[in-house]
Amino acid sequence: MPSTLIRSSRHGLAVLGLTVLLGGCQGLASSPLATTLEEDPMASAPPIEHGLDAEGLATLLTAEFAGQRGDYRRATLGYLAMAERYGVAQLAERGTLAARFSNDVLLLEQAVNAWHQLDPLAEAPLRLLAGLALQRGDWDQALERRLALAEQGQHAELTLFAELALEAGADPLPLRERLREYLERTGVDTHPHYHDAVLAMATLEAATGQRQQAERRLSLLERNHSELPALWLTRAQLALEADSPRQAREAARRGLEVSPGDPRFQLLLAQAELMLGNVAAAEQHTSTLMEEHVGNQELHLSLARLYLEGGHLDAARRLLLPLVSSDEPPPAAFYLMGTIAEEEGEIDNALLYYRQVAPGGDFLRARLRAAQMLIADERLLDARAFLRIERLRHESHFSELVALEVELLDEVGRQDDADALLDRELSRTPNDEPLLYLRAMRAWEHGDFEGMERDLGRIIEANPENASALNALGYTLADINDAERLEEARELIERAHALEPGSPAIMDSLGWVHYRLGDPERALAWLERAYASMPDQEIAAHLAEVLWTLDRREEARRVVEQALRQHDEHPLIDALLERVPELAP
Repeated sequence: MPSTLIRSSRHGLAVLGLTVLLGGCQGLASSPLATTLEEDPMASAPPIEHGLDAEGLATLLTAEFAGQRGDYRRATLGYLAMAERYGVAQLAERGTLAARFSNDVLLLEQAVNAWHQLDPLAEAPLRLLAGLALQRGDWDQALERRLALAEQGQHAELTLFAELALEAGADPLPLRERLREYLERTGVDTHPHYHDAVLAMATLEAATGQRQQAERRLSLLERNHSELPALWLTRAQLALEADSPRQAREAARRGLEVSPGDPRFQLLLAQAELMLGNVAAAEQHTSTLMEEHVGNQELHLSLARLYLEGGHLDAARRLLLPLVSSDEPPPAAFYLMGTIAEEEGEIDNALLYYRQVAPGGDFLRARLRAAQMLIADERLLDARAFLRIERLRHESHFSELVALEVELLDEVGRQDDADALLDRELSRTPNDEPLLYLRAMRAWEHGDFEGMERDLGRIIEANPENASALNALGYTLADINDAERLEEARELIERAHALEPGSPAIMDSLGWVHYRLGDPERALAWLERAYASMPDQEIAAHLAEVLWTLDRREEARRVVEQALRQHDEHPLIDALLERVPELAP
């Protein structure tokens, strides 16, 4: 069977090692005369247990062509089915590549897990699994994956992991204890990246109040590895966090000695000098950075933000003025100049800068800040006029700017004006789906279920593939638990799921509607998938309630405990605990 038969015109499968699969194909009978034409030539052949048979070849071809057509889900499932059947890791790798284009996080995780199981020592799937765990906020699992990399002798980037976890507000205590277990194992100190684990441990110790222990750990590391830039980087960062700018400055200077010209230490020196009130010294360091990175607009912006955080407006302005007067000024420069003018009380000047922020990352934030600034100056009419003009200037952001004005009117207690604004704009653009959706959600908040259903129904009628509207209506019907409409709710949510199979919110809705239909076992499977992908407090409340119903009490309490620890606000968890006090961890 020639391998050319399983290649496509654009993406060959040779890289998957399919010759391994093809090698097991059944050979022809030794003599073509051994059978007559009337007999089945394969009647006496043994069953095919290895290699590509017709079904396997068809599945792989289907997967390959599906990938070319952009049907990445079907392509992924085809490759994974064959990977499981033949035990070939390269097929799971191919499935992972297809899944990455599918925008379905759960499908991607399924593919990566299959790849990892077939090739447990491969670095790439472990790194992907660590990244996926981090993406969904499962810091414990992300650390386990990184430690698995470390045990294989790989650079697990544990220090970076610790910094990301703290930045995201993860609970550092269980991470610290797990890392301590790893460091206390025999032979770990011979690992080529042992110092990375030590630095990560010091970072977590400092974050959990064990600063003296962290300092001792860093001092021990310094005895044998004073040449490591990462050591001095960590020391300087921890000193800054501890409001010890002199120690930070000393550590940054040592870092520059072992790594001359390293911009990270120049930046840390500037931060330390600013904390000490030495603005001129800080500007010397930032000037050095800019001389070494001429034309780097992002660096200018980062340094300007540094000065702004310290309240050094003039120094920030000196960095930004060349940017706003350049041929291609970055939008963020106008935004930052607006904040400076606003801070100095120059409202009209700030408004001018905010209006110059072009569509992009800071566009809506600039309009919001400008309107809030005018409202704070008791100029509500001017704020509304400003937003109305901006809607005319930027038609592609019309719906977002209307929603922004609605939000501001709500904040100042003008809900009637907000409702009137929505009604007026929808009378002009009756098929504006974002505004219809916004009005539907406001109706629900006000207890107007009929109004919500009417607007969501209009969206679905005009666009039957609006998954958000389908899911919102289906979930609401499930949540109000109207027995006569639960089947309708299920159908709506299943339509949404068919359109966006990787959406955790829709999977949560599927779980909730099955629970309302009296099938908690089926509900549990969906809710566990949703929670694994997006561990927010709403899904946690649903999952805990279903686990409790299934008499899995300790698991339910653990979910509640995790949600309480991870989220500052958890109204649905609080409501669940009011109904089921025994769930309290």
